[in-house]
Amino acid sequence: MQALSTGQKSLAVLLLVVLTRLLLLPLYPLMDTTEARYGEMARLMVETGNWVTPLFDYDVPFWGKPPLHTWMSATSIVILGVSEFAVRFPHWIAAMLTLAVVATFAEKQRLPVLPSLIILASTAVFIVSAGAVMTDMALTLGLTMAMVGFYLCWQGELRWGYLGFVGLAIGLLAKGPVALVIFAIGTGLWLLWQYGVFRPWKLLWQRTPLVSGLLLMLAIALPWYVLAESATPGFLNYFIVGEHWSRFVDSGWQGDLYGTAHDQTRGTIWLYFIGAALPWSVFLPQALYKIYVEAPKHVEQGCDSNDGALASYLICWMLAPMVLFTLAGNILPAYVLPGIPALALVITFAWRGSQVPHLHKVAIAIAVLLMIAVAIIYFGSAKDKSERWLLQQRAETLPTYYLNKQPFSARFYSAGLAKKITSLAEIAASESRYYLVVDNSKIDNRFEACAKVANNKDRGLLLCRRSH
Repeated sequence: MQALSTGQKSLAVLLLVVLTRLLLLPLYPLMDTTEARYGEMARLMVETGNWVTPLFDYDVPFWGKPPLHTWMSATSIVILGVSEFAVRFPHWIAAMLTLAVVATFAEKQRLPVLPSLIILASTAVFIVSAGAVMTDMALTLGLTMAMVGFYLCWQGELRWGYLGFVGLAIGLLAKGPVALVIFAIGTGLWLLWQYGVFRPWKLLWQRTPLVSGLLLMLAIALPWYVLAESATPGFLNYFIVGEHWSRFVDSGWQGDLYGTAHDQTRGTIWLYFIGAALPWSVFLPQALYKIYVEAPKHVEQGCDSNDGALASYLICWMLAPMVLFTLAGNILPAYVLPGIPALALVITFAWRGSQVPHLHKVAIAIAVLLMIAVAIIYFGSAKDKSERWLLQQRAETLPTYYLNKQPFSARFYSAGLAKKITSLAEIAASESRYYLVVDNSKIDNRFEACAKVANNKDRGLLLCRRSH
């Protein structure tokens, strides 16, 4: 039997990583808070037929993010039905499209394609986000298209510039103007690095379809913003000023309508990057050494004279999210994700012409660790981080109420039928038997007429009879 070539081994490893992620999608419940919240918003979009304004709850508009991630999951629900796989699958597709864009770019720049994809697919934040119901993978797809389109257009392939503007439109519909800011930082730093302060402005007009591209971007993204403000006046003020200024400038911002602000020390985003980019962030110092200290050797070996420009572009792209969020306190680790495709390309750029150390072993280890993590969730923490298990313990079809606090997963797994109440008096007198979910610490003599059915770490499920 003939041994596999290096390319065949690389393809096998890549397929192992991405298919492992795909097969794990239905094996664990939607977790509170982020995944369950966005999954429930998608379910509500299908149930209500309101495809303009995502809903936080029945008749409560969600102004925190644009609707692309909700459209993705809701469309999948229409096709596949309501399930964990359905709401997660479109985000896996977005990850695969991101890999396809990176593959095209790597091939055009004569970088190793499969190693680039293996590194990207096996980076911690990417492989997790590739199966998570949230906004960040759609944003990363859009920004990857934008950064790739800009660079190829700058090299003289004008049509790629339009791909870049389509990518920016996707970013606007995925997360809003922050997509434009990250793109501007990445490209702006590179233009300053390569051309100085004044020359780039003239070159932008000469090398990019600036006017027609902007019109294309606005034609795709602007109609939804107009419709959203018309449907729920006040959206633009909250979203533009609140979500894109106050959220990041004021670490203790109290204007968040949908959760709590994350007050982190300034500069924490760089620590998030190191952790989220594991295991490949460990290789980054050596990669930069190879690029900038050993660069003369590459020149002697006949490498393209544009190598320096490409390396600097990839570095600016990689760093752009961290530059933006350095002074922000309200941040999450997933905010570094748009720079991760560039990280993969930086590493393969540094090792072009040779094999990235331990490439296959590291990627396989990541796939195995992911399987172990999902197994731990499935057999351990799942019932405490989601209401799926607790609601599955109901043996009868009876009304279900959550007293005082109702997680998003309770709404998703009850198809919106479980209701939140603040007092037992809100339960209709005609309901002689019902399920009641109460915080474990609050179960007392008031519930003598109830029998405990099951409980997780935080809440107990009671079967109650109304006493006459």
